[in-house]
Amino acid sequence: MYTYKIGISAQEHDEFAKQSSQVNLLQSSNWAAIKDSWGNERLGFYQDGSLVAVASVLIRPLPAGFSMLYIPRGPIMDYSNQDLVQFVLASLKKFGKTKRALFIKFDPALLLKQYKIGQEVEENPTTLAQLAILQKAGAEWTGRTQDMAENIQPRFQANIHREYFSDETLSKSTRQTIRTSLNKGLIVQVGSFEWLDDFASLMKKTEKRKSISLRDKAYYEKILTTYPEHSYITITQLDLDKRHNTLLTQKEKLAQEALKFTEKTKPGKRAQHREDTEKTLEELAFLEKKLAEGHHIVSLAATLSVDFGPTSDNLYAGMDEEFRRYQPAILTWYETARQAFNRGASWQNMGGIENQLDGGLFSYKSKFNPLIEEYLGEFTVPVNRFLYKLTTTAYTIRKKLRSKH
Repeated sequence: MYTYKIGISAQEHDEFAKQSSQVNLLQSSNWAAIKDSWGNERLGFYQDGSLVAVASVLIRPLPAGFSMLYIPRGPIMDYSNQDLVQFVLASLKKFGKTKRALFIKFDPALLLKQYKIGQEVEENPTTLAQLAILQKAGAEWTGRTQDMAENIQPRFQANIHREYFSDETLSKSTRQTIRTSLNKGLIVQVGSFEWLDDFASLMKKTEKRKSISLRDKAYYEKILTTYPEHSYITITQLDLDKRHNTLLTQKEKLAQEALKFTEKTKPGKRAQHREDTEKTLEELAFLEKKLAEGHHIVSLAATLSVDFGPTSDNLYAGMDEEFRRYQPAILTWYETARQAFNRGASWQNMGGIENQLDGGLFSYKSKFNPLIEEYLGEFTVPVNRFLYKLTTTAYTIRKKLRSKH
């Protein structure tokens, strides 16, 4: 016999979630504390007293005293069990009525496809069978959406898996970029609150560069506070004085090499020498300007990550565009993944990518040899069917408008 309980403990919920193949940070009990502009409730579903499904439900107030429910990357359950799926969705509808919900949105961690870049694979037949079960239980599917803005959570993600992540699996160009950054004196450190100010500053610079609105320092601090033992900032810095001294030595070396040139010196060697000299002088001028402004040790790029069970999420990343010549971002993301695996993660989520695998997000994240993971997508369960039909169009328009900001 199936039963359900409203208000299960965070420990009971999280222990079940972590043991599931559908484990995801967004279904951790603490994620509701991050999304504190929403209400929250945790539901547990039992079969003969044993926990068989969980759902951390976010509750968004709507006008006129109504609400919507959203279950990010959940509920967590066996979607191949028709009776269980039917019971969970019916129970969620009952719960929704107590909250005057018009509808329930959810996007379970069910994969249609999982593949390496360039690999051709068929859609997962198990997932397609689970889709049929969900639809039979009354869930309305948004379908194979083609635009990121059509779903609350990205339907396509680039995830780095431990077994496919090593220096050898990275492309030659990515390895070269990492080596070049290290050779230029970049230093990567991992910490927490001590890097919060630097991280928030880099995120503001990223907002300005991309003309987008992200989060403020208080929000990033909330993440670190909510996940004190399972969050970390990876930050890449440069000692300008040390780099300046290295370049002065390099400049002198180039000058000495020029004195040895003769009429027999090959034109190609002379051209390379001129190019190296120009680059050295240009970088020296850049550093001397920064040093004159009072900068000595600068933060160039950083990421903020959170672990949950065997997973890790690279949630936010920022960079100072003025220091792009040092290519700090790739080194930072590389070390972020290494840190995740050193902390015990099986895979790290780098976030969403364009559904057509043809944009800047895909191009950048593909450098780390990820698996492309296509999720089944979003479902809706109407609670108040009459009002739901009236509000669906308005909700869709609002979501698309928000995605542009």
